[in-house]
Amino acid sequence: MDYGYQGKVAVITGGSSGIGLATVRFLLEQGAKVAFCARNEGRLDDVRRVLARDHDDDRILTQALSVLDPEAVGAFADAVRDRWGSCDLLVNNAGQGRVSTFADTTDADWREEYELKLFSQIHPIRAFLPLLRESHGSIVAVNSLLAYQPEPHMVCTSSARAGVQNMLKSLSLELAPEVRVNSVLLGLIESGQWTRRFAEREDQSQSRAEWYGNLAAKKGIPLGRLGDPTEAAAAIAFLGSRAASYITGAQLDVSGGLARHI
Repeated sequence: MDYGYQGKVAVITGGSSGIGLATVRFLLEQGAKVAFCARNEGRLDDVRRVLARDHDDDRILTQALSVLDPEAVGAFADAVRDRWGSCDLLVNNAGQGRVSTFADTTDADWREEYELKLFSQIHPIRAFLPLLRESHGSIVAVNSLLAYQPEPHMVCTSSARAGVQNMLKSLSLELAPEVRVNSVLLGLIESGQWTRRFAEREDQSQSRAEWYGNLAAKKGIPLGRLGDPTEAAAAIAFLGSRAASYITGAQLDVSGGLARHI
């Protein structure tokens, strides 16, 4: 399917691994020019070299930074403007979940989690908003099903994710009609985090397929498996594309049916 990204400019935060990298690949394959950032400069350079073998290097821009550093994010936006002069899509994808209950979450933990989840959205949106307004572009935030379906063992992350979702809804109203704002709500997606947990499994005789299958059954995922990062990337690309031109303030559930809310 042609999503209409040929010649468009997309920016992805947290783009060197997992869903971020899958989105970078997807958009490059769709013909977009893609800028992406991550904290680890070495990994970022390695990923860029691999991508450059399959795609035109002139369509790739990388920068090592923390999305919690507003000056660095602003410099990234300047680099995108200097290189390509526009931004049609901003994908905010940063931050993993924190496993904790209310009893063992400290004040510092709460502050750290809220800062990461909220400002990983705020800083990039603020920096790229002028370019997005000029292009009548869109923002797609990678959020979690926890925003609507909290888990007691992830109380801090669930709360922060809900705050992000509320902010995105507000922004969809404030930035319309120039900029669309949507999000994907992810369930369990295969990632480095789950790979590490598989490696640490109690029964080392279990195969990867068996372990993931048991996990899906335990979590009650109707489709019986974890999602693939490319499936999340396709949903992100759809929401940011012309195919979704009349959609804003929405959230697309990518959880294999795990969602129980209406």
